[in-house]
Amino acid sequence: MCPMKPYYITTPIYYVNSKPHIGTALTTLAADITARYQRMRGREVMFLTGTDENAPKVAEAAERAGQSPQQFVDAISAEFQAIWHGLGIRYDDFIRTTEERHRKAVQEVFRRLHEKGDIYVGNYEGWYCVSCETFWRPNEVEDGLCPNPECRRPVNWVTEQNYFFKLSAYADRLIEHIKSHPRFILPEGRKNEVVRFIESGLRDACITRANNGWGIPVPGDDSMVIYVWFDALINYLAATGWPEKETSELWPPDVEWMGKDILVRFHATLWPAILMGLGISLPETLVGHGWMTIGGEKISKTKGNVVDPVQLATELAARAGCTQELAVDAVRYYMAREMPFASDTMFTQENFESRYNTELANDFGNAIHRSISMTHKFVDGIVPDSDADPAFTGRLAERVKAYVAAMDIFRLDQALDAAMGVVSDLNHYIDDMAPWGLAKSGDAVALGSVLRTMLETGRFAATLFSPFLPSTGVQIHKQLGFSTSGKWEETERFDLLSAGTKLPGPTPAFPRLQPPATETPTEEKKPTVPPISIDEFAKIELRVAEVLAAESVPGSDKLLKLSIQVGEENRTIAAGIAEYYKPDELVGKQIVVVANLKPAKIRGIESQGMMLAADGESGAIFLTPSQPAPSGARVH
Repeated sequence: MCPMKPYYITTPIYYVNSKPHIGTALTTLAADITARYQRMRGREVMFLTGTDENAPKVAEAAERAGQSPQQFVDAISAEFQAIWHGLGIRYDDFIRTTEERHRKAVQEVFRRLHEKGDIYVGNYEGWYCVSCETFWRPNEVEDGLCPNPECRRPVNWVTEQNYFFKLSAYADRLIEHIKSHPRFILPEGRKNEVVRFIESGLRDACITRANNGWGIPVPGDDSMVIYVWFDALINYLAATGWPEKETSELWPPDVEWMGKDILVRFHATLWPAILMGLGISLPETLVGHGWMTIGGEKISKTKGNVVDPVQLATELAARAGCTQELAVDAVRYYMAREMPFASDTMFTQENFESRYNTELANDFGNAIHRSISMTHKFVDGIVPDSDADPAFTGRLAERVKAYVAAMDIFRLDQALDAAMGVVSDLNHYIDDMAPWGLAKSGDAVALGSVLRTMLETGRFAATLFSPFLPSTGVQIHKQLGFSTSGKWEETERFDLLSAGTKLPGPTPAFPRLQPPATETPTEEKKPTVPPISIDEFAKIELRVAEVLAAESVPGSDKLLKLSIQVGEENRTIAAGIAEYYKPDELVGKQIVVVANLKPAKIRGIESQGMMLAADGESGAIFLTPSQPAPSGARVH
C-alpha cells in the first residue's frame, strides 16, 4: 500500500431509530479525532459516516408516526448531521443507504457474488429478532427471547425461501488473514473473540427478506429486498465511487471504527468475506471499542438513560461561564479521556465535572493562564527575545513519542495521557524556575528564557490537544499571538512565537465549574460562628510550611498524609483534600498551617497541625503565599 494514499476513515452508518446520544457519538468522535490527527500529520483524509435507513422496521416506525418512510428517515438523518456538527465533528462525506449511489453498489455486489455462485437460493428455518434485525441459530435461543442482552425481546421462528451467502466457505481464509495481519482487529481481546466465533463454525448467511415495500430490491427478483446487514456494510465501498470506479485511491480503509457489538458477526466476518468474494482487498484495521455505559448498562432510548452530548455541553457552558465551543471541547475531552478500548467505561456527571475542573481548568487552563499572566506582569505582555530552555524542551520529545505511539494504535486515552504529561511538566517547570523570584532579583536574561519556555510549551501543548480540542487550540494560539495552529512541525520547534509580539490579556480557557446553587443568600443571613476577640485570635499561630512529600491514606478517599517542613522542624499532618488534589500536585508547594494546634490521631496518623484551605467553587483550595516566603515565616 502506498503510504501517501488518502487516509480513509469510516464509522458504522447509524440506524435511524432515534437521535444520537453520548454512546453513539463516541465512535464518530473517535473517527473525527483520528481524522484531525492525520491531517495534522500532513495526510489527505477521507472521513466517512452516515445513516442506515433500509431496515423493514423503519417502514413500520414511519407508519406509526404518520409519515412516509422517506420523510421519516430524512428527518432523523438530519438530526444526526446536526448533532455531529454540534460536537465539532467534521466529516468529508455523509452517506445514506437510501441514496442511488449506495443502491447501485449493493445491487452490483449481489449480482457479482450471485454470478460467482457465492449467493444461492435456499430455505431458511430458524429464529429471527425483528428489533435487532438478526438471525439466530437454534442453539443460541434458549427461552424464546433474543440472546442479545441489550434486547431480550421475543424472537420469531421463521420458515421461508431466501437467498444465502456462502459465508461458511470463507472461514479458513478469514482465520488466515486475521492471524497474518496482527493489526486487522483491535483490541487483542476482541480479535480473540472473533477467532473463537469463526472456529465455532460459520453457517451461510441469509441475506434477503420478503419485499414489504421498503429496502433495496434483489436484482431480477423484486419479491425480495436485501437484508439490512448485508446492505449496510457495502456503504464503505459505495462511497469510493464503486462500481463506476473499479479501483479507487481511497481503498482500502485505513481504519473502520465501530462499537464492539457489531464487530464479531458483521464487520469481522460477513464484511471481509464479501470483499474476499469480490476480490477486493480488506480494510487495514477494524477497531471495536467498548461501550460507555450509565449505571453499568448500555445507553439506550429504551432504557431511558440517554445523555445528549450537545445538551451536556450547553449546560456546562451555562454553569462554567465559558463559550459553547469550549464547552463542546470539554465534552470531547471527557469522552476521549474515558474512551473505552478493551473494556467498558461508565459515564457519571460527577466524573465529567471532576475531569473538567481538575484537568482542564486547574491543570491545562491554569498553565496557559499563568504563563500569559506572568508575561504581562513581568515583561509588559511582550514575547521575550530569548531562547527556550533546551534542557527542558528536549525532554518533551519523549512525550511526543508516547503520543504518536498511542495514536498509531488508536489509543486516544493514552495519547491524552501524553498531552496532559506536557501540561504537568509545564506546571512543575513554572514552580521550579519561579519566574517571580527572577523578576524580583532583576535577572532579566534568565527571566526572558523562562517566560519564553513557558509560552512555547503552552503553544506546543495546544498543538497536541488540537485534534481533541479544536476550538481550544485555536483560542490558545490566538492568546499567544500565533497565527497558525494544527501543523505537526509545531511540535518540533520551540522558536515559533514572534519576539516582541504584544500578547492580548489572559482569558481563562476553562473557568472553574460553578456548583449548582443550593440556596439564595439574603442580607439578613447572620454568621453561624460567634465572633472572637483579638486576644483569642492572637493565640493562633499561623506559619508558612513547605510540602516535602504527600501520599494517600489507605481506606480514606478524603485524607492525604503530608510531610512538611516548618522552619527547621519536620512534621506530619493529615489534610482532608484528597478529593481535590493529587499527592504530586502538593509536593514542593508552600502552604499555610496552624502550627500550635494540639496533635491529634486521625486514621492512625499523628497530625501535628492543620493545613488551611478555602471553600472554592468546586471544593477546597489550599492557601499559599502569593510569592515564596521563608519556611516557618509567621502569617499575620
